[in-house]
Amino acid sequence: MLLRLQIANHRSILEPVELSMIAVDKERAATRSFDRLSEYVLTVAGIYGPNASGKSNVLDAMAWLSMAVATSLRRWDDHIARDAHRFGKGPNSPTEFDLDLEVDGVRYAYRLELDDSAVLFESLDSYPEGRRRNLFTRRKGEIDFRRGLDGTRGIRDLMTPTTLALSAGRRVDHSDFRSVAQALSSMRFLGPWNRRVSWARHFIGLDNTVEFLADVEAGQRQLFDTGEDRFAVSDRSAAMELLRFADPGIDEFVMTEEESERFGRRRRQLSLIHRGDGEPVTFDLEDESAGTRTWFRLIGPAFAALRFGGVLLLDEIDASLHPRLSARLIEIFQDPETNTRGAQLVFTSHDTSLLNHLNRDEVWLTERAPNAATRLVGLAEFRGERVRKSLNLERAYLQGRFGAVPEVDQAAVRRAVGLVSTPDDAPTV
Repeated sequence: MLLRLQIANHRSILEPVELSMIAVDKERAATRSFDRLSEYVLTVAGIYGPNASGKSNVLDAMAWLSMAVATSLRRWDDHIARDAHRFGKGPNSPTEFDLDLEVDGVRYAYRLELDDSAVLFESLDSYPEGRRRNLFTRRKGEIDFRRGLDGTRGIRDLMTPTTLALSAGRRVDHSDFRSVAQALSSMRFLGPWNRRVSWARHFIGLDNTVEFLADVEAGQRQLFDTGEDRFAVSDRSAAMELLRFADPGIDEFVMTEEESERFGRRRRQLSLIHRGDGEPVTFDLEDESAGTRTWFRLIGPAFAALRFGGVLLLDEIDASLHPRLSARLIEIFQDPETNTRGAQLVFTSHDTSLLNHLNRDEVWLTERAPNAATRLVGLAEFRGERVRKSLNLERAYLQGRFGAVPEVDQAAVRRAVGLVSTPDDAPTV
């Protein structure tokens, strides 16, 4: 589980910002505890703020780091395709990540600094008994490993100036390297189709859900199973219940295979059957509503995260999705009975009604600073009456108590549409 993440110099983020998944209000079912950790950990975080304030870029940075750990060994040669802040000192400063995470009950700390041409600093520490144990520290071309670790020669042989040591560590047998690399590289991002991304491998499409339903239909495996819980996906009828969350009119689904010239192999295709007054009618997925398609895209990634305990990054959770469906997804991740492995959902949204389903330590706010850089602050950091536990968060947010809401100059709008003359248009005397 992700505990905290600090990011600097990625897209609109210039100065360090930190997202924490450590609970402030501990005594509630939505938090998770571990024998070796003194803190309680959250499974949900929602990020709010005006347009262009950098909400999506927080998720983008997390997805970029996940991609880097997964692919730097194979894809980075002489250049690191980072996306630094484009103003001021951004292009000439390193990009930095500093994070803590829990893997198999052990706390790890990973730090990374890089520029366009090389990894400048990288380190991994573990806290198996609560005390720091450095596994490796890398400064530019030199790397020092903890004495006695297995597989370090293999990492040295695979490393280049642009290769992350943690990426190379995925190839060795040492459990710390592999488990941390797997936890970071398994984060998945799901966002609007029109987002420009440089890490296409982590961009989740429809195939994940198609494969998910095909496996359920064939009885090959169960991506999500909590025994008696109603969200158990162990057979076709349970999968249909998930689809009907978005559209109760869906009666069945049909899975077929056909040759794909684009991908050079057979691909599974899915159609949804609706039953109205007469005979059942079959619809291709493209014919369904935007909300149904959005929910369909979510099913596979969300329940795979729940089954394996991963992190799902969901940009614009409210895009084409009814608020009740968004709230249901949040509740599934919060509920320990449906989220048995500590999966985490980090999302962005403009839907203020979802604040009624979040605790104060699950809400984060972005603002755009005068230098075009993103600021990120946790709602729990506000003091006093503005953020007491009993506060109606939606109402307080819309009233502007925490900032991070768009401000519209009505006079400027009237001038822009020609309802009020500007000084240049004033008649001369």
